[in-house]
Amino acid sequence: MSSKSSDSIPLWINNEPVLTPTTIPIIHASTSTTVHHACSASTEHATHAVTSSQTAFHSWRSSTHTTRRDLIQRVASHFDTQSESFISAQMLETSCTRAWATNNVHLSISYLREIAAQVSSVAGCIPPTEKPNTLGFVFKEPIGPVLCIAPWNAALILATRGIASAVAVGCTVVFKASEMCPLTHYLITQAFVEAGAPAGVVNQIQCKREDAAEVTETVIAHEAIRKVEFIGSAAVGRVIGQVAAKYLKPVIMELGGKCPAIVLEDADLEEAANKCALGAVMHHGQICFSTERIIVLESVAEKFQSKLVEQMKGLDEVAGSAVSRSIAQHAEDVIRDAQDKVIVGGLDGNTSGPSLKPTIILNPDPSSRIFDEETFGPSASLYVVKDDAAAIELANRSSYGLNATVWTKDMARFMKIARELEYGQVHANTVSVYTSPTGSQGGVKGSGFGRQNGKWGLEEFVVEKFVSWCG
Repeated sequence: MSSKSSDSIPLWINNEPVLTPTTIPIIHASTSTTVHHACSASTEHATHAVTSSQTAFHSWRSSTHTTRRDLIQRVASHFDTQSESFISAQMLETSCTRAWATNNVHLSISYLREIAAQVSSVAGCIPPTEKPNTLGFVFKEPIGPVLCIAPWNAALILATRGIASAVAVGCTVVFKASEMCPLTHYLITQAFVEAGAPAGVVNQIQCKREDAAEVTETVIAHEAIRKVEFIGSAAVGRVIGQVAAKYLKPVIMELGGKCPAIVLEDADLEEAANKCALGAVMHHGQICFSTERIIVLESVAEKFQSKLVEQMKGLDEVAGSAVSRSIAQHAEDVIRDAQDKVIVGGLDGNTSGPSLKPTIILNPDPSSRIFDEETFGPSASLYVVKDDAAAIELANRSSYGLNATVWTKDMARFMKIARELEYGQVHANTVSVYTSPTGSQGGVKGSGFGRQNGKWGLEEFVVEKFVSWCG
């Protein structure tokens, strides 16, 4: 760790940069070079950030909905005018393709504008009461200062959405940025500052990985923190959940996925093969919404398999690179466990770099790791089943429940299948990596709980208070 922090990405607390004696090197995976350093927070810095958020909450909670709406709109405008900076930062830190980085910017702007549009929809009600001469009121109030923990893989979208949703309803935020993309996350924080967010409304800390558990628990344990948003792996989510439970703090979590794509016999097989392949390799498969399992009916299996293999062969450039050698190594290990079932791609012995070949594994054994372990690599498994019932059963045979897709021309058939699938999102005839700013997003089972996007995300950061007047 470097001891020089003058040129490092600072922490941001109470609208001021905070430098630390310890820094984190940020390494570009494709070139193995250190591109910059970031300051690393201690538990003292974490407490300072929470205290700042607590102080700011006293006034921000009383701000008008128009003040908060206008702030979010200005943040969206900042993203628009500074899009090239956001694109460059993502590519530099996460080794993603320009297409992925650009999509992150555009979708973030859409999220922000929808959040701003929905601010005035967060409203209470006047319920009837059984007590004579009594009026009841249900107010929706901001829950308080919150901790938002965002990942690196969709660095712009996921951090922006959570922070904006909380701020929009009157909460203040301690933003724990990823140590793998602190510049990208710092640009988000600065967008709120440039848009006019008062001191303490958004505070940012990041820390070296070996300090993460202690720093994170320090924030969660603080009496001022009222809720935690975590987006990341199921393994880390379990740890965060245990810590939050220890201090009785509610949590919204979006965790991993093992997305199934079901291909029925009436599907447009060419388009299905194209989009299934794209969903498997986009951003090197480092997306919780990636197509991890493809389930095809046996009547069209041979034809579809041929088309899928051809599609996968041409996607090396689209797949890009892993964010780090360790992420690529994990994906390699999962593929190696089922190497004898590979029908395209696989491992060729050249495993020194962070880029893997787009890979399809045919009918892997239920005992193999790839059967229900998130690979986070450009790969998918292909299964052949007899009918719709078998497809649904296999799709639901997972510890995850984030998203699923179905390929068919029959809407009624799709709706029946969609209602039986145990997933938070089910889409027809589209790539699995799809979300809409106006639709709810979240998982079931091991993929988490709570919902984000638009009005659903806003509701996660408010609490209802019942007030009655008798007289």
